[in-house]
Amino acid sequence: MKRKNKRSVDKQNNKKRDQSKSKSKKNHEVFVVGNELQGTIEIVRSGDAFVVVDGVAKDFFIKQKNTGKAFDGDTVAIMRLNNPKSNRKEAIVTNVIKRNRTQFIGVVDKQNDLIFIVPDNPAIKTHFFVPNFKSKDITVNHEDKVVVEFTEWRAKDKNPTAKIIEIIGNAGNNDVEMKSILIENGFFTSFPKPVHDEVDALNIDINETEIAQRKDFRNITTFTIDPVDAKDFDDAISFRVIDENTVEVGVHIADVEHYVKEGSNLDKEAFKRATSVYLVDRVAPMFPERLSNIICSLRPNEDKLCFAAVFKLQTNGKVLDAWYGKTIIHSNRRFSYEEAQEVIETNTGDFNQEITTLNNIAKIIRSQRFKDGAINFDQPETKFKLDENGKPIGVFVKERKEAHMLIEEYMLLANKYVARFMGFERNENGKVPMVYRVHDKPDMDKLNDFALFAKKLGYKLSLDNPKQIKNALNKLLNEIQGKPEQNLLESLAIRSMAKAIYSTKNIGHFGLGFDFYTHFTSPIRRYPDVMVHRLLYKLLNNKKLPPISEVDYQCKHSSEREKAATEAERASVKYKMAEYMLDRIGEQFNGVISGVKSWGIYVELPAYNCEGLLRTENLTDDYYSYDEKYMRMVNKKGDKSYNLGDAISVILDKVDMERKTIDFILSE
Repeated sequence: MKRKNKRSVDKQNNKKRDQSKSKSKKNHEVFVVGNELQGTIEIVRSGDAFVVVDGVAKDFFIKQKNTGKAFDGDTVAIMRLNNPKSNRKEAIVTNVIKRNRTQFIGVVDKQNDLIFIVPDNPAIKTHFFVPNFKSKDITVNHEDKVVVEFTEWRAKDKNPTAKIIEIIGNAGNNDVEMKSILIENGFFTSFPKPVHDEVDALNIDINETEIAQRKDFRNITTFTIDPVDAKDFDDAISFRVIDENTVEVGVHIADVEHYVKEGSNLDKEAFKRATSVYLVDRVAPMFPERLSNIICSLRPNEDKLCFAAVFKLQTNGKVLDAWYGKTIIHSNRRFSYEEAQEVIETNTGDFNQEITTLNNIAKIIRSQRFKDGAINFDQPETKFKLDENGKPIGVFVKERKEAHMLIEEYMLLANKYVARFMGFERNENGKVPMVYRVHDKPDMDKLNDFALFAKKLGYKLSLDNPKQIKNALNKLLNEIQGKPEQNLLESLAIRSMAKAIYSTKNIGHFGLGFDFYTHFTSPIRRYPDVMVHRLLYKLLNNKKLPPISEVDYQCKHSSEREKAATEAERASVKYKMAEYMLDRIGEQFNGVISGVKSWGIYVELPAYNCEGLLRTENLTDDYYSYDEKYMRMVNKKGDKSYNLGDAISVILDKVDMERKTIDFILSE
């Protein structure tokens, strides 16, 4: 792994920046206007950035030379620029108000006696300098993966300075890379001793007094359906027939709150993490394994404590009644999704009548949900087959079948009804604090941009009537099923949507079409579900509820950690995909153009659900320039272009494991 001398690179870059500034001043192309504003900076792969300012409709564009000494995610002060040659709002960073983070992951680049750290995060466009590094206790080698603490970045310095606080191991090692991804996104690779001590001290015996305070479902047919490799079973379904047209379905959720007391070390650590993180080859759990995989996991043939939403349902999907409270269950069978699917398809096997009936009702509920306004987003999920060393030896796109959708519908039902019960039925004077899972309406500018793009590919998205947006989106999503551009359009449609978050203020869930929605069904892996269990228990038992401000703070923290977990999970997929493709350099692939920027064309490989870059300089058959208006790459004569959605044949040229990137060249 060769790297250019960073100091010489910085000198060249600074010289170019100085020349650019001089040229700009000389031609009077750019000058500062308006008052100073504050916002959050997001630095993209090219080095350019965008700053989001509260109350301002569109983000400010920041050229790389104008990002100053900001890191991705920092709160910065900006000044508006007036650039006659640009039709977008531009600005320059004038000051860093607040650092988003001070710890970073990177690789040691030793240059004689000098130590530089090359950040893993591609949004960090500079290297850290470690001054006067001498330690009797720590030996740092070239290409070690380390954690550094940022110290300062003085005006006169080309590089920010930092100190090494932890050595993770040699870069390129699978275990080191996965741990690095977790640490880079603010997660932990182990639990503190006080947390383990609390888990070890938990009394897991279920006494008669505890059973007497719960509804006993141990003699009612109950089972779990989970991924084949799952160990933390946090939901189970109970089923019994009431009469010919009526059944009782219980959604039983692991009673984590029973074991994890508010304010305990275990609770504080879970709140810090706020979620489990599912990397390709491992799970970084929210709770220690003894709690998540043994004590709370709803394993078969064991008595387990639960918190449940129990429904009286007609076989046509209508809910007649719902009950909420603590239960005790005894799961009769643990199904994998594949095993449950076989029961559905063959109508034979364990509990085939129960599963078939549950599936038939779920299909009716699902169909009605879409009629009521839910959007049918169904993004493909990339899965890897790994060898004993964690190396990917196969890749496939996970297929969602009826067994997955069966469980999904009953979890959605429980989440919806718990939210409605707490947020509407029992919300006296609007003062009951509640954790809602909310999804705002889409930004119409983004949706219009998506509609214009879809139109270029021959699809009409009618946005004339705001009330019909969901119907129009579902119509489009149905039309593209099985088409080469399906993944591209689905991804772009999702990007045009708002992001779902946790909040104490209910605005409904646009994507699901629910007026009330929460997360109640996964307390082993999501802290907001633990919060909902506690709030529901207190409400049912007339106990004092916490102030809304406290719950609001917990919601915001949980939303932030969820976003970080998503970034970590994506990074692990990108790393494993790059590792998988490393042995396929020189092979030809059929792809679809998924993005066009001035620096190149992004190509998606639908068969692998991955994306790589065809750089502009590698378009060697002609001279091409970026046409921003039509988001395409067009040649000098204007008679040849590369457009979003075009089919394209490419050859895998190189793989950068550090950056987790894939580069293509054109196939002849």
